[in-house]
Amino acid sequence: PYRSYWRRMFLEDTPFKFTGLAWLFMGVANSDAMLYDDEIQEIIKNYPDQFRVDYALSREQKNKDGGKMYIQDKMEEYADQIFDLLENGAILYVCGLKGMMPGINGMLEKVAAGKGKDWKEMQKDLKKKGQWHVEVY
Repeated sequence: PYRSYWRRMFLEDTPFKFTGLAWLFMGVANSDAMLYDDEIQEIIKNYPDQFRVDYALSREQKNKDGGKMYIQDKMEEYADQIFDLLENGAILYVCGLKGMMPGINGMLEKVAAGKGKDWKEMQKDLKKKGQWHVEVY
C-alpha cells in the first residue's frame, strides 16, 4: 500500500503537492529483494529533503544485540526522531505481515517508557488524531 503513497507524493502529476517528509522503513531478507528500488532511488535523488528510506535486511544486517535486523530494530535506531515527529503531528503507517506487530509495539512501548510515556495511551491518542494506521495481513 505504501507504494501508492510515494507515487502520489512524488511521481504523479496531480494538483496535490506534497511538502512534508516521507520516511520509509522497509524490511526484506536480502538486498536483492528490495522491491521497487529503482523507483525509490529516483525519488531519493529528486527529493532528498522529502523522502528518506532505511532498510532492515534480516539476513544481511545485525541489530545492536547481534541478532537479525528487523523493522523494529531499524526503527529503534531512530526512536528519538520518530517520537519527535509523532509528537509534532506525523502520521505513521505500518504495512506488512501481522507477525511483525508485536515486535514493533514492544519496541515502541519500551522506548516510550524510557521517555516517561505510556505507549498504550500514546497509541490510543495517535489513533484518535488519525496519526496511527496499521494495514497488516
